[in-house]
Amino acid sequence: MTIEFPFSELLEQLPKQFFASLVAKVGEKIKAGHDVINLGQGNPDQPTPKHIVEAMQRAAVNPKYHKYSPFQGYSFLKEAVAAFYAREYGVEVDPTREVAILFGGKAGLVELPLCLVNPGDVVLVPDPGYPDYWSGIALARARMEMMPLVVEQQFLPDYSAIPAAVADQAKLMFLNYPNNPTGATATKEFFAETVAFAAKHGIAVVHDFAYGAIGFDGKKPVSFLEVDGAKDVGVEIYTFSKTYNMAGWRVAFAVGNERIIRALELLQDHLYVSLFGAVQEAAAAALLGPQDCVNELVALYEARRNAFIAALREIGWEAPAPSGSFFAWLPVPKGWSSAEFADVLLERAHVAVAPGIGFGEHGEGYVRVGLLTDEARLCEAAERIGRLGLF
Repeated sequence: MTIEFPFSELLEQLPKQFFASLVAKVGEKIKAGHDVINLGQGNPDQPTPKHIVEAMQRAAVNPKYHKYSPFQGYSFLKEAVAAFYAREYGVEVDPTREVAILFGGKAGLVELPLCLVNPGDVVLVPDPGYPDYWSGIALARARMEMMPLVVEQQFLPDYSAIPAAVADQAKLMFLNYPNNPTGATATKEFFAETVAFAAKHGIAVVHDFAYGAIGFDGKKPVSFLEVDGAKDVGVEIYTFSKTYNMAGWRVAFAVGNERIIRALELLQDHLYVSLFGAVQEAAAAALLGPQDCVNELVALYEARRNAFIAALREIGWEAPAPSGSFFAWLPVPKGWSSAEFADVLLERAHVAVAPGIGFGEHGEGYVRVGLLTDEARLCEAAERIGRLGLF
């Protein structure tokens, strides 16, 4: 007889995976034989650039990498990170003290609350925002205070609206620009305001720079570390998943405040052995090699954005064009909740989108669309939606 071992209280208190139900619904439609245009997920659809794959292939046969790698990563990858930040953002980084190698960006985002807060401490979280911020906070048994992101504020948090008592209790804050799910971008002025706010209240800032390469209309997204004082109060997490289409490779890095970097490496020493050296060599090749692939990828997403937004406007859906990321954040018609509207699109148009409520209370009234299929399919999705007569 199989024993039904109970889960720990820690596991039981983890947030429910909202999007698991969306994946299941889409799978059921596909299994039933329907042609579903799945715009509900954030999985890059392009292959990893050839020169990065070839670097991995060459490195994989090196016996050096068949042994344990250094627990905190090879120095050559940390040096490549420093060279990348100097080239792309004009930011000087000490590779020995200000860079941590991560097992994917999500790992770092979930680990940081475990590194920096205690049970009951306050963490400031964007709403709407990436749901995995919630996971690390739950594991740390900390308490979330939401920072509303609304269109009137260009989807930037309003620090003046945070009660002084909450700000004084806060130990950690998550930010993410270009933003998932809204597609908004931030300015140096906003980040300077962030540094001042964090310094005043003793808050560690974590800037999730997952979409750091993806800015449109000729505007390059701003790194948090470009602002004076940023390294005094926080770190930035950069993943290879989006910039180089390496989502399955699970490699990223944190850069910035020396104390926070040390905390990350200390925790990871207990959680992991090391990241495969050949993956680290390929990651260094991505950072130091030709960047034409990145420019071409951004141009591809911008072309998709332009085609899709134009197609939506043709059906009467007045949708704002995102300024960054590979997502569009679209207001639902009046009288619909985001979940109801997403269900109707899947049931009647066989188009999958992510309901905004899955990203937080202030996500209600929107759906998120991923620009992760070709222009023809994006335009077909708009046409299918248009035939429903909802606009």
